[in-house]
Amino acid sequence: MSTATHDIVAKLWNLCNILKDDGVTYHQYVIELTYLLFLKMAKETSTERQLPEGYRWDDLEGQTEKPLEFYKGLLSYLGSHGSTLVKEIFTDAHSSIKKDTTLSTLVTKIDKLDWYSAKREGLGDIYEGLLEKNANEKKAGAGQYFTPRPLIDSMVRVMRPTLDDIIQDPAAGTGGFLIAANRYIREHSNPNSWTNKQNNKYHGNTFYGMEHVQDTHRLALMNLILHGLDSAPQGAGIQYGDTLSPDGQALPPATLILTNPPFGSKKGGGLPNRSDFEFPTSNKQFCFLQHIYLGLKPGGRAAAVFPDNVLFESNVGRQIRTALMDKCNLHTILRLPSGIFYAQGVKTNVLFFTRGKKQTGNTKEVWVYDLRTNTPQFGRRTSLRREYFAEFEAFFGDDPLGGSPSLAQRTDTGEEGRFRRFSRDWIAERDDNLDISWLKDEREEENGELPEPAILAQEAISELEAAIAELQGIVQELGEEISL
Repeated sequence: MSTATHDIVAKLWNLCNILKDDGVTYHQYVIELTYLLFLKMAKETSTERQLPEGYRWDDLEGQTEKPLEFYKGLLSYLGSHGSTLVKEIFTDAHSSIKKDTTLSTLVTKIDKLDWYSAKREGLGDIYEGLLEKNANEKKAGAGQYFTPRPLIDSMVRVMRPTLDDIIQDPAAGTGGFLIAANRYIREHSNPNSWTNKQNNKYHGNTFYGMEHVQDTHRLALMNLILHGLDSAPQGAGIQYGDTLSPDGQALPPATLILTNPPFGSKKGGGLPNRSDFEFPTSNKQFCFLQHIYLGLKPGGRAAAVFPDNVLFESNVGRQIRTALMDKCNLHTILRLPSGIFYAQGVKTNVLFFTRGKKQTGNTKEVWVYDLRTNTPQFGRRTSLRREYFAEFEAFFGDDPLGGSPSLAQRTDTGEEGRFRRFSRDWIAERDDNLDISWLKDEREEENGELPEPAILAQEAISELEAAIAELQGIVQELGEEISL
């Protein structure tokens, strides 16, 4: 993020103090700003034609009597009028602002921002910076909606999206993966040289996503607009829906899936409403894993973030891992550092795999890169940066499919190194347990210290959730009903 972008983001975030004084919660900060920024940015980018006359920035700014009453009426009106995208952003929109003076102050301060510099820096980068700021400031749960950008960029870099890809994120959050893939495509080709056919493919059949939380979906749509991804026809872009329902089955088969699915169990412990899942379970991670490998075209590739329990849970977890390694070439696992997601103690991995052209025997070997042991403790004090992934990317190589010739060129660094090869037969002897580690944690040996209490508590919660999910699987296999 450039200095100018950082300064504009800081000024926007400072507006949250005005909202906080009016009783608006952390959760609502960016949502409230999104409504106002959409109106202002539509004016600055000359795209106000999407908005009905009388319901634009100048109309709001010109209100001197009862501006809050006008604004709330505007939000309601835009939920059913204007372009399709406008209606999606403002569906069921409401404001938590309580005072006319609060709204007037926000409008005045937004209007006085250096919009010339904002446009020069890129409105999309500024809005994404605001989302990142919000994720860093929120006390819990932000990792569900905001994946650290250095990690996204590294995943995109090794997956090498192209204009020929059909790219999907079934748990889109605020759209970070699709935006990063778009940036990579445009940086590694010349959009000015694209043919009409390529342009039509790019706008109409390249980027697909789904988001189940309506407020997050609003943020995603705004993010896409500001990054120039708002011109897709119906069906493309990020849809509001539940991937673990028939909505997800309707997503088109992809050649590339990039995603960080939500952690935890389905609300109420119920099973997903998907007829294509061979292994029904209330564990959302395992449901999304099934969606991903079923949603890939033969030869399609995926990079997806999952917590540790996906690697070791037995019963239905083992069955799904076995199916994954049969249907796909699970060629690489990246063990991520702890602390990069905003719930402390959550341990995660990136799984890289390619859908096979046959249904069995596709995984011959799995390479594991340990970026967790003896690495910095990331968090507020130590931020995750792009360079931490440089060595992994070099070891990964240039083949996003993880084909046999490229794997043959990789080097197993041995027990003292971070990158190791494990045969499919060796993994089978472990009951298809993929939670593989070999390095000793030097910090624990030197200091003899336990992790912070918050981290220990989170790890205990994760283990309990895994145990509950396993028990649910056993009960479901016995054909019994379970209620929590």
